[in-house]
Amino acid sequence: MSKPKHERSLADSEAQAVTRNIRVSPRKLNLAAGLIRGRRASDAVAILTFSKRRISDTVKKTLESAIANAENNHSLDVDKLVVARAEVGRSIVMKRFQARGRGKAARVEKWFSHLKIVVAEQQAAPVAEEAAS
Repeated sequence: MSKPKHERSLADSEAQAVTRNIRVSPRKLNLAAGLIRGRRASDAVAILTFSKRRISDTVKKTLESAIANAENNHSLDVDKLVVARAEVGRSIVMKRFQARGRGKAARVEKWFSHLKIVVAEQQAAPVAEEAAS
């Protein structure tokens, strides 16, 4: 016996990719994810390609995976894709200690985070006709 299949949580015009346990703090990852929220997928890839942030390569890989999922698994048009959501979540925290003066120790926390990128196929916006005056 297998588990019953659950309903798909995304709409038919959406696809996602998830990367877990990325070795960067959620605050820093959220800054990189904020660069691409709401943008066209092709523009978001270009922004991440030339970003100076260390984590932008991982975010770019996740975005490209979401685009590939949309194209191959859900038959969506790549040219119409938009980054609908880029969610950042907390993961584990490794706790380490650093030696300090006079026999004391300071706590060092090494944060990990999760990244979920959802791309959606944007419907063609109606063209506004210019009113002749």
